[in-house]
Amino acid sequence: HVSKERAKGTSFETFVVNYLKQFYPLAERRTLHGSQDKGDIAGTDPRIVWECKNQKVLNFSTWLHEAQWEKDNAKAELGIVVAKRRSYGNPADQYAVLRLEDLLTLLKKAGY
Repeated sequence: HVSKERAKGTSFETFVVNYLKQFYPLAERRTLHGSQDKGDIAGTDPRIVWECKNQKVLNFSTWLHEAQWEKDNAKAELGIVVAKRRSYGNPADQYAVLRLEDLLTLLKKAGY
């Protein structure tokens, strides 16, 4: 029996994965790893950890902390939180949140 909250999370992860597949054809939901969790999505760039959240109350501080911990577990460079944006059905319109330091690292690597 799957909890309502877990079902909401699974549905949102699938929603995000289907969007990411345009850019990363091998993107897929990652199986749970307990204390060694490495984020919610696999099959994209291994330097990125994706943490998906579909919760009514936005808690970016806690979620970013979780993404950073998972980033360390995965030995990745970036931890990105993708959070459900209420009343927006387009996956491209969801929130993507990362630490400013990580954004600057990303921009510098991209040549900005």
